[in-house]
Amino acid sequence: MTSARVIATPLTLPPILVPMRAPLSALGLAMLVGLGCGQGESSGTRAAGSGGASSSSTASSASSASSGGAVEGSAGGSGGAGGQIAGAGGDGGTGGAGGTTTDPGTEGDGDYTIDPAYEAAPESRVADGVPRGTLRSFELPSRVSAIYPRDVGSGREFERRVQLYIPDGYVSGTEAPFIIVQDGSGYVGRLQPVLDNMIHDGRLPKLIGVFINPGPGDGPGSQRGLEYDTVSDRYVTFIETEILPKLEDDYDVKFTDDPEGRASMGCSSGGAAAFTMGWFRPELYRRILTYSGTFVNQAPSDDYPHGAWEYHENLIPGSERKPLRVFLEVGEDDLNSRGPASDHHNWVLANQFMARELAAKGYHHRFIFARGARHCDGGVIAQTLPETLLWLWRGYPR
Repeated sequence: MTSARVIATPLTLPPILVPMRAPLSALGLAMLVGLGCGQGESSGTRAAGSGGASSSSTASSASSASSGGAVEGSAGGSGGAGGQIAGAGGDGGTGGAGGTTTDPGTEGDGDYTIDPAYEAAPESRVADGVPRGTLRSFELPSRVSAIYPRDVGSGREFERRVQLYIPDGYVSGTEAPFIIVQDGSGYVGRLQPVLDNMIHDGRLPKLIGVFINPGPGDGPGSQRGLEYDTVSDRYVTFIETEILPKLEDDYDVKFTDDPEGRASMGCSSGGAAAFTMGWFRPELYRRILTYSGTFVNQAPSDDYPHGAWEYHENLIPGSERKPLRVFLEVGEDDLNSRGPASDHHNWVLANQFMARELAAKGYHHRFIFARGARHCDGGVIAQTLPETLLWLWRGYPR
């Protein structure tokens, strides 16, 4: 099956303290084409560059703090004003032993903008004749965890929902690439059809999906906030030592040890968590996908007084480049979009600054600014997820 084309136009960043509806100029970065994630929100739009309108997708809203969507893929083309996103699909190359990757090149990297109306990509529905993967679900009691045994807010035990997607044709016990999805139950319905379609037609490797929910609540002081917004390796250690081993033991799957075959995805604080996993453990996770990432000051600490704002303020510019491939998206009307940078709580500026610093360090990054879109915009996600996954897995063997 083919994907609808997404049309992108370059965008320059506004001056640091200027609200997004002010004239766009100044920091000299062009911006890439995009996705959005829905926190009970969706926004209809039609992408129009100087070269024409995009075949977009119908808006679909998401539930709770995260919702998945489907992105459309285009396998080539050239970026630029009104142009199709460059090389989002690309050639997966030929991997060597252990799933080694080929150099993906820079096609599809960069910063773009998309416009309304947003419509769901065709990959959002399983095509006729496409075999379905298997979904397994269970509740994991917090008391079995040494890392998160109780809800930090109430002091009570809780149950965490975990779902495992096993692609059609997977041979039990064989090593496979995989993607960790934060706020997992909000993404299963959106991501599973995309994986079924794109694995079947060879555009993605046979990925296992791990959909994992956080503990209760949201924001500072909550269990979800503790897990997702904390700038440390605690959450990735939880995934590695408590979640993946249980799934391997209980469901006869084998997760690859090759960091190039390991991805993490999330929206809002789940996006910050996905990036944190790769930042602190790049020997484990190198492919990062975020929508409306919470790269703001939600969880300050002695080491990181501005929380995840520290990533673009200090950590990325002050560190050697890590072997990460990072996708970012933010909506024009995302959270606190008119707040000053000095508050360390403007989601739009935070994601623009992330893109700027990643570009300055030479990272493979792709940044999408979605006009008219809100926080975790379901319509944007539904349109862009397939194409984003194509870019994310460039260079990995099919």
